[in-house]
Amino acid sequence: MTSKMDSKGEQKIPVDILYDLISRFVINIPEDERKNMVRICFQIEIAHWFYLDFYCTEENPHLKTCSMKEFTIMILKHIPDLKHHLKNVESILMEWREYKRAVPTYGAIVLDEDLSHVLLVQSFLAKSSWGFPKGKVNEEEPPLRCAVREVFEETGFDISGLIDEKEYIEITWNEQVTRLYLIPGVDRATVFRPRTRMEIKAVEWFPLADLPTDRKKNTKDATTPKTRKGPTNPNNFFMVLPFVKRIRQWVNQKQPRRQRHKSVTDADMLGRQHRKSTCENGDQPKQMTQQQMFAASLQAEVQENNLLRMQRAVSTGPLHTPLSAPPRPQAQNRRDKTSIKRQLFTGDEDKNGVIPKSQQNGRTKNGLTSRQNGTAPFLARAWNNFKFDRAPIYAAVQSPLRSAGIPVS
Repeated sequence: MTSKMDSKGEQKIPVDILYDLISRFVINIPEDERKNMVRICFQIEIAHWFYLDFYCTEENPHLKTCSMKEFTIMILKHIPDLKHHLKNVESILMEWREYKRAVPTYGAIVLDEDLSHVLLVQSFLAKSSWGFPKGKVNEEEPPLRCAVREVFEETGFDISGLIDEKEYIEITWNEQVTRLYLIPGVDRATVFRPRTRMEIKAVEWFPLADLPTDRKKNTKDATTPKTRKGPTNPNNFFMVLPFVKRIRQWVNQKQPRRQRHKSVTDADMLGRQHRKSTCENGDQPKQMTQQQMFAASLQAEVQENNLLRMQRAVSTGPLHTPLSAPPRPQAQNRRDKTSIKRQLFTGDEDKNGVIPKSQQNGRTKNGLTSRQNGTAPFLARAWNNFKFDRAPIYAAVQSPLRSAGIPVS
């Protein structure tokens, strides 16, 4: 298959390709619309897009691009009923462009409840090609009303209760403005019945993740819903391609993001705080070793424990000390030193190390409780009966010395 040149030196598209494009997009126009050349020009434009996108590729270097005017002339030459319009091609295209600029297209991108599938329609005119339900706006018709009307005509589904005037994707494609409103939350079990005759051949759901975004990628693109036998040619979705990426971006914004949970130890958090503080001081952050982080964690725990003890001591202090009065610095330092150590004795023990029963109720010699004194005595029952006996200790130390022949006094 090679391109040829006519007698005037103009490029010619191979006849088999022209017939394929004519049968796809032009020949099946309803009879009552064949007299409207503006309507025919819109179908010729779709065929022109298809030729440029899917025939003029790197795999077919012999096929060259052409203008809309050149393409229209070649199409009209091969349709007997339209040949007589060749002499008025320039005026016909001018009228079509003026109408095209003034009349935008409105429709909808209908998605299912989990935003994973989109609704596409297949036209009798485009044969195997799929697209979104949309159409030209009527004179003085608001965009929302046009979108609702077109979707209802092509699918039989009323989106008037779901449409949001602020949620849409709009592109300008070959000088034509197309705005598609986003309609999420439609049940995939919905039955669609087109209301127009000989315009929509099929209405099907397609997985959004499988729709092609690039006509040159030979990946597993969307499959035809009825057959599901394998990947469908991306050429069948050339009218969907410009919208797919923006639909996916919109879906990603609407779907809730999963929170990433990570367990962070106190030592890890202290290490981060250390690095942050060094950065704020102008120094380079240094990586803390595991031993340093453990020591920092232990120090933080001790400080927290001291703070709790101080708060408890202040809240249970002498009656003449206001609860809101902060402790004096010297007293606070002494309290910090004593609170780190575990208080095993209170100073009220007798010479045998036993606390008298009169003092076991928590009162000390000065008449205050040990808690009010700023100490926290350890009053376990085993310590109350403790008696220091030197004889067993001396015997345990002297026994190995005597067995070794060392004299012990």
